[in-house]
Amino acid sequence: MSITSKLLAAKKAKNISFSDLEQLVGRDEVWIAALFYGQASASTEEAEKITQALGLGSDVIEALTSYPIKGLGPVVPTDPLVYRFYEIMQVYGLPMKEVIQEKFGDGIMSAIDFTLDIEKIEDPKGDRVLVTMNGKFLPYKKW
Repeated sequence: MSITSKLLAAKKAKNISFSDLEQLVGRDEVWIAALFYGQASASTEEAEKITQALGLGSDVIEALTSYPIKGLGPVVPTDPLVYRFYEIMQVYGLPMKEVIQEKFGDGIMSAIDFTLDIEKIEDPKGDRVLVTMNGKFLPYKKW
């Protein structure tokens, strides 16, 4: 069983949400989901809190504190800005999916009934890009 499968199974068995883990660990729920998918690395303290909450052993602590190999696939865009969005989806796509479905159920975010806003946030340490994606949730239909 992969570490991701082990973590998700324990989370489900304990009926713990990523939001619950956010409160416990003090890290954002999407970051914690990324950690579950091997897309982030926890400190020993963070890993201990998570494994204790999920009733898992020290082998999981070791996996959670290891340096991740990020990304999901070999196809890479060549434009640097587009590549960064590709990179974001590679690292946070599955964690975002997990958190969205945890909050809404089994479905997707519409890319048709959808808005995308980009704002410039001035910051003395370097200006920031704020990207807001807002899409209607569409549950999968049963038949």
